[in-house]
Amino acid sequence: MPTNKGDITVGDAGRKGGGRTSKKYGAGFYEEIGKLGGDSTKRRYGPGFYENIGHKGGQKVKELISKARHHI
Repeated sequence: MPTNKGDITVGDAGRKGGGRTSKKYGAGFYEEIGKLGGDSTKRRYGPGFYENIGHKGGQKVKELISKARHHI
């Protein structure tokens, strides 16, 4: 939490920096670096990596929904 009038939160600083970066490099900048990072991860861990983590995430959601239904 900011303590002085000029202090900002980490989240606010991130948004401010992200906005400046977007203005400087254009709207497609984040899409481009995201694709580069995704391609790098795919080369490093193999094409099944995203399928595997997607399955794990889906199983976790299924488990949480099940737990929530039992507590109602």
